[in-house]
Amino acid sequence: MIEFRRSPNCLNCNDCNRKSPLLSLLNKEELELINEDRFEVSYKASEMMFKQGSASTHILMITSGMAKIYLEGPGGKNLLLKIVKPIQMFGGPGTFLDSRNYYSAAALEDSTVCFISTKNFRKCIRTNPDFAEKFIEYVNLNAIFTFGRIIDLTQKQMPGRVADALIYLSEKIYGANRFNLTLSRQELADMTSLSKESFIRILKGFKEEGIISMNGNFVEITKMKSLKKISLVG
Repeated sequence: MIEFRRSPNCLNCNDCNRKSPLLSLLNKEELELINEDRFEVSYKASEMMFKQGSASTHILMITSGMAKIYLEGPGGKNLLLKIVKPIQMFGGPGTFLDSRNYYSAAALEDSTVCFISTKNFRKCIRTNPDFAEKFIEYVNLNAIFTFGRIIDLTQKQMPGRVADALIYLSEKIYGANRFNLTLSRQELADMTSLSKESFIRILKGFKEEGIISMNGNFVEITKMKSLKKISLVG
């Protein structure tokens, strides 16, 4: 069940030690403005944070846990675009266009998210040039990441896509060559635009070649150079 509250550990944005570096560019008065309509929501694993096509009224900042950003395609097929973790901000591109969400977000594990009113967020963009510039940089970096994903998913063969997913998880999400997966096999397949069966078959091949070892949800990349070579050649 979803809880929403003003956490006793996060009553004021000025005193928060978990805020995004983007918000650190705001002065005291601007942070107080952000704090006016801000609220916090706790999610259990797999609960949806917002759905593609729904109204977009807030910028979200994850303060604990992990979430997936994904597109809902025809026939129930999803494409997992990226994973967000503390203290990253996210919100659909439609937030500043037509106030609609163009992708969905759901918790991968128990998570806490801070909701920031787009109305007050916009005011800070208008009054703080450094904040506005950093926000534009954030938007551009997300666009560049998405462009890279499109190239990888459309031009690489299946082993290259699976290698990319494992490298991304190791380097960008878990920060280690040994990690416990918080994603299901279906979610991993959605990340690579493969069927679950194809993903598992390629993963098994990597294991047989000694590139990775697996025990349940525990994964160790034992030959990162080999995995990166597979990624490179596609």
